[in-house]
Amino acid sequence: MNILHSKAYAKINLGLDVTGVLDKGYHLVKMIMQTVDLYDDIDYEIIDSGIEVSSDIQITGAPADNLVYRAADLLLNEFSINGGIRIHITKRIPMAAGLAGGSSDAAATLKAVNILYDLGLSQEELMRLGVKLGADIPYCLLGGTALAEGIGEVLTPLVKCPECAILLAKPDISVSTAYVYNNLQLDSVVHPDIDGIKKAIVSRDLSGMAALCGNVLESVTEKQYPVITDIKKAMLENGARTSLMSGSGPTVFGIFDDIYDARRALPIVHELARDCFAVTLI
Repeated sequence: MNILHSKAYAKINLGLDVTGVLDKGYHLVKMIMQTVDLYDDIDYEIIDSGIEVSSDIQITGAPADNLVYRAADLLLNEFSINGGIRIHITKRIPMAAGLAGGSSDAAATLKAVNILYDLGLSQEELMRLGVKLGADIPYCLLGGTALAEGIGEVLTPLVKCPECAILLAKPDISVSTAYVYNNLQLDSVVHPDIDGIKKAIVSRDLSGMAALCGNVLESVTEKQYPVITDIKKAMLENGARTSLMSGSGPTVFGIFDDIYDARRALPIVHELARDCFAVTLI
């Protein structure tokens, strides 16, 4: 096998709590992660040497700053592979959106190099390597519904989330993840009940799950960007059971009973956010 096609799926945080800060500046988190059916298409091809990364959108910065390049480089160097790889990404997941698009692309690349070069690495081994690149990458390798703890790399798979649909809306703003975490006041935020969300998921209780969803990072991002509040309000007024921000933002998502309800709300929400997607769960 010399070529491979892969889909790199986006994620949302059904619940995101920050429980502390480590000496190195990393934040301890407790989150419920969920994969959604929005993805980047990535094509891989073995070449004689080197790593070539291209995309249908402009790639800026040095190769060492690109997670996909670094993921390929990690495995090629780790296993002294005599060969290279060409990678082309067709982007659908908005960039810098709180949807783990870059981490998901990197995770897909780890899987692809593993397959194309027949390295025989297990998912657990890929996850141990992937965390060197970013805390979200182990989850992106796992996918599905999961509890994430530690800095995000300690994962517990959960049963599939109750059936529902998700409306994603990313306003045309950029949010600095570092700024959000650095300005989070842990002693003055309402911490979501992550254990309660987990219990509702296991019980297949969509109403209970939606009622408990929350994200402590909203306390920083929403204050700085009122459009996030406006999007949440529009979703709630148009059929969402709940609406909250994913990750450090700026993407907002709403939980709807089915994909038809999510699609009906999309044109209204689209007036506030350029990138909108009605999707199901994976």
